[in-house]
Amino acid sequence: MSANNKHRARMVSSPLRGEIERGLGFAEFKKIKVRYSDTGKGRVIVLLHGFLGSHELWDAFIKTLSKKFRVISIDLPGHGETPSIGYYHSMELLAQSAKAVLDKAGVRRYVIAGHSMGGYAALAFAELYPENVSGLCLVNSTSYADSDEKKKDRQRVINLVKKEHRHFVIEVITSLFAPENVTKLKKEVAKAKRIAQKTSVQSIINSLEGMKERKSRDLILKFAPYPVLFIIGKKDTVINYETLYPQMGLCKYPSVLMLEDAAHMAFYEAPKESVDELQTFALRCFRKVEEE
Repeated sequence: MSANNKHRARMVSSPLRGEIERGLGFAEFKKIKVRYSDTGKGRVIVLLHGFLGSHELWDAFIKTLSKKFRVISIDLPGHGETPSIGYYHSMELLAQSAKAVLDKAGVRRYVIAGHSMGGYAALAFAELYPENVSGLCLVNSTSYADSDEKKKDRQRVINLVKKEHRHFVIEVITSLFAPENVTKLKKEVAKAKRIAQKTSVQSIINSLEGMKERKSRDLILKFAPYPVLFIIGKKDTVINYETLYPQMGLCKYPSVLMLEDAAHMAFYEAPKESVDELQTFALRCFRKVEEE
């Protein structure tokens, strides 16, 4: 194995089952190992999953994007195969864990796409490491901090999780999809639930605490010298799409994909439209870098 490919720890290839071929590896970070997948060659796109997710939720994206790009998808702390750290996962901590992976992978500039909590982490990353960001994609996410009411809601959820972990996970995943998509996308919903059920009580609490206490990062959008893409589900009951319009107005190079029939899992409910838009967006970002 060459020095440039040491980070690609093992290959997973099952072409007869239609699975994607990828390199799976771990990066050391604060005494834990952060799991990630690394697929394809070329310019780099980084994918950050949301609350109760893992890198596996991006499989459809990875399969398409890796034909033209190198795609690195990360299990954030407390999710997938990455353990929790302590009792609180700040968005800065999530961003730092992603940076540890990307440093190990030996990449310097990339487009970052984050879903929901992954979007909060992507914004924190853009604040901490602006020189590494070529473009930012927020999927069902916002630059605003939680309102006081939302913070109270998260605390109620923390109290509920301590008592009824399994019931909470099943209910919350179902609620993230548009009602008609729960029936239409049975396999996808089942996969999301399976992944979510691997998340421990402590990991859920750590993430909820981190999201509850995160700060607003709308100034990151205002001063971003790179393009920013918003992928929005019009039926999203977690983040009202109307609150995103002022945020788009802050950006120097904004673009938006509004998915009429999707809710808070927009990229998963409408994968083709979402991945096509992200692919076009990434090409635009990298062209801009070349022109600089």
